[in-house]
Amino acid sequence: MAKLLANENVPSRVIIALRGDGHDVSCIQEIGPGSTDEQVLQIARNEDRVLLTFDKDFGELAFRLGRIATPGVILLRPRLASPEYLAKFARGVLSQELRWQEHFAVAEEGRVRILPLPMR
Repeated sequence: MAKLLANENVPSRVIIALRGDGHDVSCIQEIGPGSTDEQVLQIARNEDRVLLTFDKDFGELAFRLGRIATPGVILLRPRLASPEYLAKFARGVLSQELRWQEHFAVAEEGRVRILPLPMR
């Protein structure tokens, strides 16, 4: 099971569903609402958690800063935005046996692109 940090934009229904599946999910909504992107990355790094987000800005930050930025990022890009669909989508993505640590993953409908974060 994955050890995750859910960004503030991840709905609580997604967090509840992932926790129900056995994932260790900490979330910014509970531990640091209003945190900047840099603070979110620092929390992920300090807690050794892969960041789960809908925010594309983390891709730029992760590649600019490399592995020092975060243990990994999963960028969710579903086509629908209802909380029920988002929970189903996130559960489907995380059910795949992929190496999330030290990678940047973009999860879209029907595919997950995964790239190693650069060494820095």
